[in-house]
Amino acid sequence: VQLVESGGGLVQSGESVSLACEVTGFILDSYAVAWFRQAPGKKREALAAISPKDGRTHYGDSVMGRATISSDNGQETVHLQLNNLMPGDTAKYYCAADHFFPNSDFWEQRTSWNYWGQGTQVTVSA
Repeated sequence: VQLVESGGGLVQSGESVSLACEVTGFILDSYAVAWFRQAPGKKREALAAISPKDGRTHYGDSVMGRATISSDNGQETVHLQLNNLMPGDTAKYYCAADHFFPNSDFWEQRTSWNYWGQGTQVTVSA
C-alpha cells in the first residue's frame, strides 16, 4: 500500500490549491481516504475524508465550506481542493487510507487511519 501526495507549493492568500493523493497497491474503492495537515508545533489536523465506493464524506470545521474532497476511482486518485487560502493554512498536507470509512465520531483521529503518505508542503503567503 502506497500513497503519494502532490500539488503543494507556494500560493498567495485568497488563491486555491488542488492536492492529489495517488494510491497504489490497493483498489481505491475498497478503502477510505482522508486528508490531514500539520503545521510546525501543532497537532495533525483532519480536514476531509471520503469513501470512494459510495461517495460519503466528512469535513473538518476548519475547512468546512472551503474544501472539496473527491475521488477518481479510474485514476486511483483522491483530490482535495482548498479555496480562499490563508496564511494559517500553511502546513504539510498528508493523505491517509484505511480499509473502513470511520463514522463521524472517529474519522478525525490519527489512529483511525493505518496507511500514510509522506506529505506535500503548502505555503500560503500574505
